[in-house]
Amino acid sequence: MITKLLIASLLMALCVTVHATGTTGALRWIQRSRALADPRFWPPTWLLIRIAGWLILLHLIEISLWALLYAWRQAMPDLQAAFYFSAVTYTTTGYGDLVLPEAWRLVGGIEALTGILMCGWSTGFFFAVVNRMYRSHQAETTGN
Repeated sequence: MITKLLIASLLMALCVTVHATGTTGALRWIQRSRALADPRFWPPTWLLIRIAGWLILLHLIEISLWALLYAWRQAMPDLQAAFYFSAVTYTTTGYGDLVLPEAWRLVGGIEALTGILMCGWSTGFFFAVVNRMYRSHQAETTGN
């Protein structure tokens, strides 16, 4: 059990690394974007759509990492089942139609906690971008 918890901790750290790399890259890209202060509807909306897509891609990469572990260690019958289980667990949907073997169940809980944290991070990041857009629009209208 200790080995599985160590593996889960390493995967959590890998997910944080993926998310940190992805959001840092997105932040650099956003800072160069002129859409933040554009008063028209579509440029900032298109930027938000691209950010949402990027964040979802990061989550899919992280879900895939967990799925690869489950498939590799034969905790799920095949890669498709592992990916489905991982997506349901990471997002805390938890249908319960697939379950990990008893020895792996705590790992599933750590994946769910990791997913909650990463989704919260994405939500905070998205909010920060919208807030920045709002402040840019306010500065434009007040002349500051």
